[in-house]
Amino acid sequence: MAKITKDTGIIDAVQEHPEIIEVFQEYGLGCIGCMAANFETIGEGAGAHGLDVDALIEDINKKISE
Repeated sequence: MAKITKDTGIIDAVQEHPEIIEVFQEYGLGCIGCMAANFETIGEGAGAHGLDVDALIEDINKKISE
């Protein structure tokens, strides 16, 4: 999978990179257990929680590159 973007599906990203669950948790997102995660993008999920989408994406990609 290429770099994660705000248009990447939550489930797709987590299946490809399970280590990013930690980043979601740091942001207070319980995305993995949420039914919406099955069809929402990371941008939609973060936006619904009023989070800084760009910061979240940056942290996710940092985690993947570690």
